[in-house]
Amino acid sequence: MGVIERSLQKQPEFAALCGDVQHGQLPVCMTGLGHIHKVLTIHALCAVTGHPAVVVVPDESEATRLCEDLTALGRSPLFLPARDLSLQRVESASREYEQLRLGVLSQMAAGHYDCVVAGIDAAVQFTLPPAVLRSRTLTLTEGQPLPVPDLPAALAAAGYERCDQIEGPGQFAVRGGIVDMYAADFSAPVRLELWGDAVDTLSYFDLITQRRTEPLKSVSISPAAEIMYDDADALAGQIEQLAKSLRGKTAAAAKENLLADVDRLRGGSMPASLDKYIPLIYEQPATLFDYGQGALLFVSEWTKARDRARTAHWQLQEDIRLLLEQGQLCRGLSEYMLDDAALLQKMQAGGAILLDTFAHSGGDIPLKELYNVTARQLPVWSGNLDLLVDDLQDALKRGLSCLVLAGAEEKAAQTLAEDLVGRGVPALYAPAPQELAKHRVTVIRGGLSAGAEYPDAGICIITHGRIAQKRRKVRAGSRHKGAEIHSLSELHVGDYIVHAAHGIGLYQGIQQLTVQGVVKDYIKLQYDKGDTLYVPVTQMDLVSKYIGTKDDVTVKLHRLGGTEWQKTKTRVRAAVKDIADQLIKLYSQRMATPGFAFDPDGEWQFDFERRFEFEETDDQLRCAAEIKADMERPVPMDRLLCGDVGFGKTEVALRAAFKCVTQGKQCVLLVPTTILAFQHYNTLVRRFEGFPVSIDMLCRFRTPKQQEEILRKARTGELDILVGTHRMLSKDVKFRDLGLFIVDEEQRFGVAQKERIKEMAPAVDVLTLSATPIPRTLNMAMSGIRDMSVIEEAPMDRRPVQTYVLEHDNNILMDAIRRELRRGGQVYYLHNRVESIEQCAAGIQMRIPEARIGIAHGKMTEEQLSDIWQQMLEQEIDVLVCTTIIETGVDIPNANTLIIENADRFGLSQLHQLRGRVGRSSRRAFAYLTFVRGKVLTDVATKRLEAVREFTEFGAGFKIAMRDMEIRGAGNMLGAQQHGHMEAVGYDMYLRLLSEAVGEQKGEKVQREPECLIDLQVPAHIPENYIAANAQRLDVYRRIADIRNHEDYLDVYDELIDRFGEPPEAVQGLIDVALLRNMAASVGIYEIKQQQDSLLLYQRKLDLELGSKMSAALKGRVMINAGGKPYLAVRIKKGLTPLDTLREALEAVVDPEEEKA
Repeated sequence: MGVIERSLQKQPEFAALCGDVQHGQLPVCMTGLGHIHKVLTIHALCAVTGHPAVVVVPDESEATRLCEDLTALGRSPLFLPARDLSLQRVESASREYEQLRLGVLSQMAAGHYDCVVAGIDAAVQFTLPPAVLRSRTLTLTEGQPLPVPDLPAALAAAGYERCDQIEGPGQFAVRGGIVDMYAADFSAPVRLELWGDAVDTLSYFDLITQRRTEPLKSVSISPAAEIMYDDADALAGQIEQLAKSLRGKTAAAAKENLLADVDRLRGGSMPASLDKYIPLIYEQPATLFDYGQGALLFVSEWTKARDRARTAHWQLQEDIRLLLEQGQLCRGLSEYMLDDAALLQKMQAGGAILLDTFAHSGGDIPLKELYNVTARQLPVWSGNLDLLVDDLQDALKRGLSCLVLAGAEEKAAQTLAEDLVGRGVPALYAPAPQELAKHRVTVIRGGLSAGAEYPDAGICIITHGRIAQKRRKVRAGSRHKGAEIHSLSELHVGDYIVHAAHGIGLYQGIQQLTVQGVVKDYIKLQYDKGDTLYVPVTQMDLVSKYIGTKDDVTVKLHRLGGTEWQKTKTRVRAAVKDIADQLIKLYSQRMATPGFAFDPDGEWQFDFERRFEFEETDDQLRCAAEIKADMERPVPMDRLLCGDVGFGKTEVALRAAFKCVTQGKQCVLLVPTTILAFQHYNTLVRRFEGFPVSIDMLCRFRTPKQQEEILRKARTGELDILVGTHRMLSKDVKFRDLGLFIVDEEQRFGVAQKERIKEMAPAVDVLTLSATPIPRTLNMAMSGIRDMSVIEEAPMDRRPVQTYVLEHDNNILMDAIRRELRRGGQVYYLHNRVESIEQCAAGIQMRIPEARIGIAHGKMTEEQLSDIWQQMLEQEIDVLVCTTIIETGVDIPNANTLIIENADRFGLSQLHQLRGRVGRSSRRAFAYLTFVRGKVLTDVATKRLEAVREFTEFGAGFKIAMRDMEIRGAGNMLGAQQHGHMEAVGYDMYLRLLSEAVGEQKGEKVQREPECLIDLQVPAHIPENYIAANAQRLDVYRRIADIRNHEDYLDVYDELIDRFGEPPEAVQGLIDVALLRNMAASVGIYEIKQQQDSLLLYQRKLDLELGSKMSAALKGRVMINAGGKPYLAVRIKKGLTPLDTLREALEAVVDPEEEKA
C-alpha cells in the first residue's frame, strides 16, 4: 500500500467506509467530494480491500479524466464506451467501438482487471451474457489439441470476419495450416501454426510486415461481436413465429421486414440489422453490472447519472416508436437497455457506493449510511516556487503533513526538494515513502489533475499537473515496399499497367501456360490492335500499375514493337531533366546564402514544450527536432512539413516560432483565408499564454487604423509574431528583424505570391506546411533538394469516427441530424451541386423546423464564406449544407456528424479528407456515406463504394486512398505542366525517371538497372493451394522479383515460411530464378535460354575474360559463340538440373562480395 492510501485511512469517514465494505453494509453515500477526492477514494478503497472497481459516471468526458488520474496513481483502468445500436438497415457500419467494448468485457469475464470506468449510457446497454462470452472464448495452448473440431467455423461463429490478410481487429485468415487472428483485447494479431489437429506454434506478428514477432505459450481468443447466434435456422424459426403472431395496422409492413430477414438467414447471409434481434438471441441479455460481480460499484454524481440514463432511455423509446410505426420493429423487439426501475434495482443489489459533491435530498436508493467529508480540491501548481513556498508554509502552520507530486522526472523531484530546503522549508525527497512525516514536506514523482486537502486526516497534497499516460502504441502506417510503391496487389482484370520496355497495356490476369512440359505463371497483357504479351512472373519488377492523375480518363494503349513508347519516355526524360536543373539551381543558391544560426534549445523552450496538453506522437517529435536543427544551421532553412489534416502540424510549427521569438527575432505566419488566420491567432494566444510574447493578426477583421498600428509595431520590432492573409505580402509590410516565415496550406498560394515570399525573406528560415500528404516515393526522388518532414502518425486520442455506408434514406439521415442537435452539436450535410443546394437546405428545414441552417459553396465570395465559418464557430448554425468546400475549412470541434450524398462519386482520398472534418474533439463522431439505390453505378464508382465499405471497417489502410492522395501531392509539388508528363508514362515510371535525372544533375553515377530474361524448363510458379488469394500472390511475385542479392533471397524465403508455410518446389524454383537472374544481369548477361541439354547465355558484347573464367571452372562444358548475337553455351551435366547448372556457371564468374552487395 502506498503513502496516499495510508494517509487517507486517518480520515474518519474513509475508515468507516472501509468497515462498511468489509461487513457488507452497502449501499452508502459520501458527499463533499470534488473530482480528485473521488479518484483518491476509489484508488485507496480498492488498495485497502483488495477488490477491483467498476466506476459509473454521468458522461464519457468525466470517464476519460478519471481514467487518466487513476493511471497516474498506478492503476490500469479500462474504459468501456457506449455502442451505437443500428436498428435500421445499413449496408455496413464500422465496429471500432464494439471491438473496444469486447476487449473490456473479455478481461472482466476472465477476472483480469483492477478498475473499469464507464458512462451510464454504456453501463445500461444490453450486451451478451458473461456465460456466452466465456463459452465463445477459445483457449489455445502450444502443444495441445485444438479446443474445437473446426477452428475457422468457430472463429466465424464468434463474430470474426474471414479475409485474405488481416488489417485490423475482428478478422481472421487461413492459409493451409497457418491461422492468423486479431482479437479486440490484443495489442497485436496472433499467428498459429497447426500440426495435424494440435497447436504447433503460437506467436504475435506485425500487422505491417506480416512477420512474426514474439512467441506465446497460450492465448485466449475472445469473441469479436456482441450479438451472435448459434444456429441461423433456429433464429429464422423464432423470427417466423414472431411474424405470425403480429396483429394491428403496422403488422403487414413489420411481417414483410421480418420475413425478408428470415430469407436472408436461410440463404446463408446476415439479417439487415442484427441489433434489433437482441431480445430474441439472448433470453436474458446482460449489462456491465452482470460482469462486475465481486467488484466494488462506485457511482459518481448519482442524480446526474440517473437523469442521463432516463434521457437516453426516453430518446431510445422515441426512436423505437417511430420504427414501430414504419414496421421496422414490432412488439417483442423493443427492449435494448435497462429502464429506471431496473437500474435502481441493480444499484441496490450491487451495493453501490455513491460519490457526490453535494448532498441531494430524497434519494430512491435506501442507504445504510451517509457520510459528509470535509475536503478541499486544490488547483494544480503552476511551477512558481514563491507560490509553492507560501502554500506549504501555510499548510505546515495548520499542522498538516504535506505531499508534493513534482512531475514525471525523478531529477525534477530531487531538485524541487533541494530548492525548498534552500528556501527554509523542511522538505525531503523520498522515492517510495511509507508514511508522511509530521510537519514535514515529502516530495515524490508523479502528477494528478488537481491537488487535495483533508483537514481531518491532517494531509495536504499539492501536484505539478498530470503525467501523460502511457498509451498503447499504434504503429504508423508504413507498409513494406511491395505494397507501397507498386500497389500491384490491387490489380483487377481490365486495369491499365505499365511495362518498362513496352509501355501501357491492359492487365488480363495471371495465366498458367505449359511450355515444353513445364508449368509456369505468366501475366497476360493486352496492347493496341489486340496484340498480347505474356510476361513471366519472374519479371514482375518490370510491371507496375498505371496511375495517372484522374480516375475516369481513357488511356491510350501502346503498340507492341512500336517506337511510340520509347519516344514518350525520351520526351518525359527531357522534361524531368529541366525540373531537376531548376531544383538544383535553387538549392545551390540557398546553400550559398548566409542566414542566421539560432542557438540550441534553452530552458524556456523546454518549458514551452512541456506545456503541450497532449502527448506528442513520435513523428511530431522527430519533425520538431529536424526543423530546430535546420534553424541552428548558418544557411537559410527551406523545409516542407507534410501531414494529414489534424495530425498536429500546427504544434510543430509553434515550437519553431517560439524558438525564433525567444532569440529576439520576429516570426510571420501566412495563411490563405481570413477565418484560418483568426483560428491560428486564437491558438497562438492560448498556447503562448504566460510567456512575454506579443502576437497580432493582420486581416480584414482589423480596421484600417488598427492595421496601421500593427504595421508600425512590426517595423519597430514591438511585435513578435504576426498572423495574416495575402495582405501581409503587400509592399508596405516591413519587419525590423524577421527570423522565421511560416506558410500554411502552401498549395493554396499562387506562383507570384510564392515569389514575393522569396523576395521578402531571401535569407530567412522558411517553413511550409501542407495538408496534402507528399508521398514518400516522391520525397526520395527529390531528396537533397528540398528538405521534407512528414507526419504520418495520427494523434493517439483521435477517436475513430463511427462510419455507416447506406442507401440514401431520409428517415435515417434526419434521425442522425436530430440526434446530433439533441447533444448540442452541429452537422455538415454535403450536397455537391450548387444549383440544387438551396432546394436541399429547404427540404431539411421542412423536416426539422427547429434547426438553424446555413449554406456554403464555392461560388460564394471569400467574405461570405468567412461569415459562414464565423457563424459555425459561434454555434449560430446547426446544419451546414455545403459542397466539398469544407475540405479546406476551419476546425469546428463541435461539428461531429457528417452526411455525404452520393458518396460513390467522390475519390477515396476526398472521402478521407472530408471524414477528417469531424471527430476533432473528445466527443464521438458519425459519418454517413450514402448512395442512391437502384441506379446503375459506373465501374469506377462500384470499385470506390467497395473500397469505402472496406474503409468503414478500419480507420487506416485504405491503400487506394493513400495512392490517390499521393498523386495529388505530386501534382501540387511539381506544378501543372508536369501533370501531362506524369499522365503519359504513369506515376511510378515518372518517379523513376525523375530520381535518375536528379541523381545525374548532382553528379552521381546513375545505374540504370540491367535486365536479364530467363527462360528455363523448370516449374516456376506459385500454386493456388499454397497462396489462394490473387492479391497476395501478386504481392509475393513482386517481392520475389525484387530479390537483388543473397540477403534478399534469405529474407523472402523466411517471410514465405513465416506467412504461408514451407514453399513447394515450384515456388523454390521461382526464388532461385529471381536470384540467378540478377546475378546474370550483374555480369552483362541479358538473356538465358535452354536448348535441349545446353544453356545459352547471351551478352550484348562478348566478354572473353568471363568466358575463360567459366571454361576454367566447368572444364569441357563451355562453348563460346561470337556470331551476330554472341553467347556462351553451357552443357547441362548428367544428374544436374538446369538451375543447378546455371548457379554453378554464375558462381564461377560472380565475385561473392559483389553478390552480397
